Amino acid sequence: MPALTSFTNNVSQLMDRIRDKTAVLGVIGLGYVGLPLAVEKAKAGYKVIGFDIQQKRVDMVNQGINYIGDVIEDELKELIKQGSIKATTDYSEINKLDVVAICVPTPLDSYQQPDLSYVRASAGEVARYLRPGILVVLESTTYPGTTEEVVKPILESTGLICGKDFFLAYSPERVDPGNKLYNTKNTPKVVGGVTAGCTEVAATLYEQVLESTVHRVSSPAVAEMEKIYENTFRNINIALANEMAILCNRMGIDIWEVIDAAKTKPYGFMAFYPGPGLGGHCIPIDPWYLTWKAREYNYHTRLIEVAGEINNSMPEFVVERIGHILNEERKPINGSTIHLLGIAYKKDIDDFRESPVIKIMELLEIRGANVVYSDTRIPAFTYKGKNYEGVELSKENIQKADITVVTTDHSDFDYEFLGNTAKIIFDTRNAIKSVKTVGKLYRL
Repeated sequence: MPALTSFTNNVSQLMDRIRDKTAVLGVIGLGYVGLPLAVEKAKAGYKVIGFDIQQKRVDMVNQGINYIGDVIEDELKELIKQGSIKATTDYSEINKLDVVAICVPTPLDSYQQPDLSYVRASAGEVARYLRPGILVVLESTTYPGTTEEVVKPILESTGLICGKDFFLAYSPERVDPGNKLYNTKNTPKVVGGVTAGCTEVAATLYEQVLESTVHRVSSPAVAEMEKIYENTFRNINIALANEMAILCNRMGIDIWEVIDAAKTKPYGFMAFYPGPGLGGHCIPIDPWYLTWKAREYNYHTRLIEVAGEINNSMPEFVVERIGHILNEERKPINGSTIHLLGIAYKKDIDDFRESPVIKIMELLEIRGANVVYSDTRIPAFTYKGKNYEGVELSKENIQKADITVVTTDHSDFDYEFLGNTAKIIFDTRNAIKSVKTVGKLYRL
């Protein structure tokens, strides 16, 4: 009976602190997921402590300097001024928290296997300062079973018991950088706790912070699987669009016109679009987590792997098309100046993680091309120790190029100007569709 009383008190006390906004919330990892989440929690009236191993990030947050596109800098400055948010590299401050969310990267290693080192390290830091009554939520995208098979044992190594002494849940991040309609605050949230009490405490927190609905599921594994399913769904459908683009090119059919026609059907069809390849930290990576986990159950995820192969091959296909287009002009890739428009993996963001454009650039350089790029959001970057610097999208620079390739369809590119200026355009994003005056135009 004392154990039950302790559990009931922990639930009641934490629920009260969450509802009256006296709970202190922590976010581990101040990147594309963690910083927007920390800001929304602070805007909801909570005191928030952000943790990160990068001193530069911590300093920027504490100075009110934003480095994430989905965060409004003026809001961050005001929250810092009010004392609602502070950032630190000192993980001992976890002992001040009532709730902590883990929002760290979950990359793949060189063997395409899950690298949970950041999750394990974060869980280890939480365990060092774990105290009764705290809620721990993992938000990093990962394979089904991570919360209960990896995080829970680390936390319980302290002697505290999940569901009795502390609460543990999984709630997948749903961040779509550059999305002008949906953001952290208004995107529906999924929550699955190790116990029913864990689920309810975590769901109550998100209901206080977000404007969206909170959907409760029966376990962390369900929540983990639904996140992987979301991104696998997109990965496979984009692969289909890419494969159709390759086939349509060989058949002399315009894939973009095909998709526009298919979209007229009011049911049974959802438009996905081809492109130069997949980038970012979700769609190209998450399905491989499921593929890896499936081997434990002696199951081979054939469709997922084939989709990955198709999407991963698109940079090579783009380079092949560039070669064919230049060949029609009696020019080889070797020695040609090729101007790439956009380095970011998608439009209107400054993120080039896993960007297929980097691979395209690399393949062109191997073939002897003189590659230049323009990207208003990424004026310079470093890749494999080499520094790259963009050029101004000027008439002079465009006319110097033997071919201009639209690789990222940023809204602030002047496509009318481009259409009237470039010698040859290869549009991999269908960004030139509304431009009336264009010279030689090729589309994916």
